[in-house]
Amino acid sequence: MNDSELGAALAEHAYLEGDFVLRSGRRSRYYLDKYRFETQPSLLAPLGERLAAAVAEYEPEATRLAGPALGAVALAAAASLASGLPFLIVRDEAKGYGTANRLEGVWGAGECVCVIEDVVTSGGAALEAVQTLRAAALRCSTVVCVVDREEGGVELLATHGVRLRPLFRAADLLESRKSAANPHR
Repeated sequence: MNDSELGAALAEHAYLEGDFVLRSGRRSRYYLDKYRFETQPSLLAPLGERLAAAVAEYEPEATRLAGPALGAVALAAAASLASGLPFLIVRDEAKGYGTANRLEGVWGAGECVCVIEDVVTSGGAALEAVQTLRAAALRCSTVVCVVDREEGGVELLATHGVRLRPLFRAADLLESRKSAANPHR
């Protein structure tokens, strides 16, 4: 599956129209439902390969990946399998039992970690993951995501010394959806 086919498949499976409240609190007339592509092996496998390739290109020093729970864990696992890099799971908050960890997995202080994200809107969730990793003495300056909704994530992350590297931009997916709906354009 080439990039344009993968983008078209993402748009076909994940694009929903309606009135949605996003994690950022903003309202949107469309929603990209990450679970509709993360739970499909035919999409998850090529996404894992693309994410692994993006990590190799944009954060070649990475020795680990990290996926914020719950949304990006499947993507981090797929990228881990494709790259051979182990991954961490970043919880929203420490669990109240067992090890009470906010980070799950094994790591060493000073390691370079690349965050894997699903859909980035304002960048708040990605920034929280980066800050959690940095608080654990890990180096993190790159987030690779499947889709950038282009609503401030790049700018917010940049103010904290983090680069956002999307596989796709929302405008591209929306355009591919329009082209598929109107093939004689």
